[in-house]
Amino acid sequence: MVKETYFTGGRFEKIGSYCRAKRIGPFVWVAGTTAIEPSGKLHAPGDTYAQSIYVFERIRLALVEVGAEMRHVVRRTAFLTDMAAGTGGHVKAHGEVFSGIDPVTAAVEAGLTTPGMMVEIMVDAVIHDEDGTIKY
Repeated sequence: MVKETYFTGGRFEKIGSYCRAKRIGPFVWVAGTTAIEPSGKLHAPGDTYAQSIYVFERIRLALVEVGAEMRHVVRRTAFLTDMAAGTGGHVKAHGEVFSGIDPVTAAVEAGLTTPGMMVEIMVDAVIHDEDGTIKY
């Protein structure tokens, strides 16, 4: 059985003893991911749409590292700092990224760690063929 763990080198991964993505067999989990750039700067402060697009790209890269693709995502959970102000931008970004994939979704209003940080996203995926067959 395949078992893979992906670390980005983020400062909290080692301290908190967690990874960005974990794959066991066909199942993949990607940790809550925010719009903090490698430089440590927050990407597009206050812009939920731009942060969502940025985060989805970070998630796509994490999935690739463990042998998965965005088309394998079956569930997406978003944590938004302001549901009233940010849901529209996040839903628009989600629709662009997941058109035709249609994972189940949830969103929760939550306090995030950095001023201007609008969204944190985590996903679960199952690696499968186009017809849904899992070969494990």
